[in-house]
Amino acid sequence: MFQDPTVLTPTPTELAARARADLRSGLPVATRGMLMAAAETVSAGRLAGMRDLGPLVLAITDRRAATLKARAYDGDLARVVVPGDADVAWLRAVADPADDLRAPMKGPLATLRDGDAGPWRTGLALAKAAQLLPAMVGVETPTLPEGITVLDRAAGAGPLAGVAAARLPMALAGAGRLHVFREGGGEEHYAVEAGTVDRAAPVLVRLHSACFTGDVLGSLKCDCGPQLHAALGAIRDGGVVLYLNQEGRGIGLANKMRAYDLQDQGFDTVEANHRLGFEDDERDFRLGAGLLRKLGIGKIKLMTNNPRKIQMMQDQGIDVVERVPLHVGRGPENAGYLDVKRTKSGHLE
Repeated sequence: MFQDPTVLTPTPTELAARARADLRSGLPVATRGMLMAAAETVSAGRLAGMRDLGPLVLAITDRRAATLKARAYDGDLARVVVPGDADVAWLRAVADPADDLRAPMKGPLATLRDGDAGPWRTGLALAKAAQLLPAMVGVETPTLPEGITVLDRAAGAGPLAGVAAARLPMALAGAGRLHVFREGGGEEHYAVEAGTVDRAAPVLVRLHSACFTGDVLGSLKCDCGPQLHAALGAIRDGGVVLYLNQEGRGIGLANKMRAYDLQDQGFDTVEANHRLGFEDDERDFRLGAGLLRKLGIGKIKLMTNNPRKIQMMQDQGIDVVERVPLHVGRGPENAGYLDVKRTKSGHLE
């Protein structure tokens, strides 16, 4: 029987996943005539090879551009002209704010006003999705090296699929089940279901983003560990905790550590994220709504202090009938962090 050969070719989502892996390993990728690599991972040899193809440009987000006093003519990003003698150390100094206070002079940086910024938006979206610094160096070229991943856009995650589930007795939540889901592209997320969950009634739910430092190491810089433990205790008689792999408000553990270093230099949480080139919060809570639908849950009582979670759930068709405040874990080490979440990120009392 004839088989459609296109079933063997990668989908846009699969190409995006491949491109993210390439960028993390230092390989360039291509989109719409632009060959580009992550400033964080590109090697000196590959940078030289790209320079042989034409003049180089470094794309950074408008957040990072504002820190560097570079003009972002494209609105959400700036395309910086890379000097002819610039090396990988120069790229990383522009991309990474770690030494901004010790070596504040990065310019003057000349930025482009004309031309299509679309490919660069794709590149920056891929860098963020790969949890790299959002800075991409590239060159326009009609001829691509063999083996380069080529894509038209930074496709989002693919559909969620249930992978496995099993009974799991837990110290805080009691008897329950752990469900493992996987996005197209490979990321896994978990649903902890405890007690007797009546899906016909509003279900007590917590959307919890992974926090290795707080959940595992007991960090005192945030309230994540105490929130997770309180939520697990609260669902003991029936409820769900969704554990989403969106570390560091979606920027990844390495970038979160960079943000912590900037906080040690005197910047608050939001300022640190902006200096790195990220928004205040890069998470996508639509993922939580998708997991709830997979679990057959449409009405919830949401344990949260974050109004964005409530709005996102409602926008995605999940009926939030009640907000359950979750104020635990405040201490001298994280008081400033919690105050910034309230005053700058709009978290509720």
